Amino acid sequence: MLTAYFLTNGKLRREPVAEAGRLGREALWLDLVDPDEAERRWVEEAYGQRLPSAESVIEIEATSRFYQDETGLHVHTYFLDEQVRPLQNLTVALILNQGRLFTLRDKELGSFQEFTQQAARTQGLAADALGVALRLFEIEIDRLADLLERMQKELNAVGARVFGAAEKDMETVLTRLATGQDINDKARLSLMDQRRALSFLLRGRSGSEEHTVLLQEMLKDIESLTDHSTFLFEKTEFLMEALLGRISIEQNKIIKIFSIAAVVFLPPTLIASIYGMNFHFMPELSWPLGYPLAIALMIAAGIAPYWIFKRRGWL
Repeated sequence: MLTAYFLTNGKLRREPVAEAGRLGREALWLDLVDPDEAERRWVEEAYGQRLPSAESVIEIEATSRFYQDETGLHVHTYFLDEQVRPLQNLTVALILNQGRLFTLRDKELGSFQEFTQQAARTQGLAADALGVALRLFEIEIDRLADLLERMQKELNAVGARVFGAAEKDMETVLTRLATGQDINDKARLSLMDQRRALSFLLRGRSGSEEHTVLLQEMLKDIESLTDHSTFLFEKTEFLMEALLGRISIEQNKIIKIFSIAAVVFLPPTLIASIYGMNFHFMPELSWPLGYPLAIALMIAAGIAPYWIFKRRGWL
């Protein structure tokens, strides 16, 4: 899908492009979402802009993700896709060239949808191509901040269950912790990659003073969010260890019960086994009190270990 955006009266006007003739020279932003070969060709022919291949977009080397050449300023960075479960980071290619922004991605993302809705109704949100790119980053950072805030609330709720005396469903709690850790890791990866991208743009000095100030503010926000993500990581690790410790204690209690039961029933079983033997000569077989005495011995042999364990506080 190919969409062109035009700046009209300070607002972005959206026009889906179904044919090459719809691409005007005054377009400020060309957004390509999982484009086919025809759409890529239209953009390259209309603006002389070479678009990166899908293979080059996902490369992780810094020199392949942030660079400037004759075809413009290239930034490939992660945006978190919150519309799928589990969450995943998608690489978005942003190209600044000849006063235009070209974006290339595999699917729709919440940050892009939120920005286009704001830009369509808010005047002066972005006045140039770099401004559009920075606003996309700003919205993504805000969304990541909201995600980390929800993660903290989730960890607080899970922590109450971990230390709750009545909690028995340890498997569900463990699953929630593991899911939260995965979300935090992906959010942290996105923040780290965007910090590199914004630092590259700041070093380029290609924008106005307003853009520089916005870049510096976003880098400060990312630094604080990264620190918060580290805190959430450490808290999740603590809760995970506490939960595993509690599971271990519960398992030890069960093993302890079985061990005590085995000890309690061992002496009666021994007595019953002795008198269950089928030897021809056993003096007690003809003794009228043999049976009740054997029963009494088995009861006493079972009660004695239990009494000893209880007295010593093992039960």
